[in-house]
Amino acid sequence: MNNPIIMNKYSIERTLGNEVKPYNYDEFVKNFKVNIINLSETDMEFDLIGVDVALANSLRRVIISEVPSMAIEKVHIYQNTSYVLDEILAHRLGLIPLKADPRQFKMKEDENSEPNEHDSLVYDMKIKCTKKDLDALAHKQYISFPGMILFLSNILIYINDEQLTFIVYSKHIKWSPLGNQKDIFTEKSVGMINDDILIAKLRPGQEIELKMYAVKGIPKDHAKFQSVCTAWYRMMPNIKLLDDIKGNDALLLQSCFPKGVIGLKSYKGVLVAHVEDCRKENSSRNVFRYKQFDNKILLSKIPDHFIFTIESIGAMEPSSIFFEAINIIIKKVNNALEIALNQTEV
Repeated sequence: MNNPIIMNKYSIERTLGNEVKPYNYDEFVKNFKVNIINLSETDMEFDLIGVDVALANSLRRVIISEVPSMAIEKVHIYQNTSYVLDEILAHRLGLIPLKADPRQFKMKEDENSEPNEHDSLVYDMKIKCTKKDLDALAHKQYISFPGMILFLSNILIYINDEQLTFIVYSKHIKWSPLGNQKDIFTEKSVGMINDDILIAKLRPGQEIELKMYAVKGIPKDHAKFQSVCTAWYRMMPNIKLLDDIKGNDALLLQSCFPKGVIGLKSYKGVLVAHVEDCRKENSSRNVFRYKQFDNKILLSKIPDHFIFTIESIGAMEPSSIFFEAINIIIKKVNNALEIALNQTEV
């Protein structure tokens, strides 16, 4: 472990990670570790050990700005008599996350070229609100009196002096296969990640008819191509008790930290504090408020141990996003090496 970053009452002794020193590949391989702590369909928490803060931050930046995803790029509006303006409607549609796996598509080389099964997905939506349809639905549910609100399958109907509203959700967007896409994908695999995203509200007589084209892109070009909700890291906290803390002071010390950081043991009938789980520490430094703990506790950060968290929007598993980011970094390094070698030869 490199020299820890010491946290004082009002300051931090140094904010840099490792000191600048010659790079040693064998030492890096020996110390480098990735430990997965939690993994689910959308969340991943892992420890990145034995790396400099520059590499950890590079990984974070690549994840949030260069890992590609699919998003609606163009919207052809044939009819829109809702209260939502065309440009606002198109913007809302572009920000709806898609389930489609971007690794199964190519980047569109020419934005003006015809969409095909290799680089595009096409979606349709045709919705019209009629009082007749809503009356029929209300009658089916045996509702015949005004002043009542009914929730049915994500459709909200206001029955009050014939004021009826049909709510358009993302579930009303339907996939239209291109080429042989029907043999490869299903509606579920390339549809909307969430079916209950509000798009617009229609009154009787209003309608929306449009066609949407989704392409592969990177978040650096537009935020709608984000593959993650967020990705962040923090240095691993470290707590060291320099002296025994007993009795009421032990209880007070425990209250200075989040639950689970400081544990208590009974020794000869006296409570004694001990460090239980540094990972849960949030660096509040509340302990410095009490003089009885002066010179008895040392708070620090481990400069080459990062707690990394990735939250996927759902199109790709967070572990896949991690590997995609690593591959992008490798390509960047190879490009830099190639440029450096070419300049050396010249």
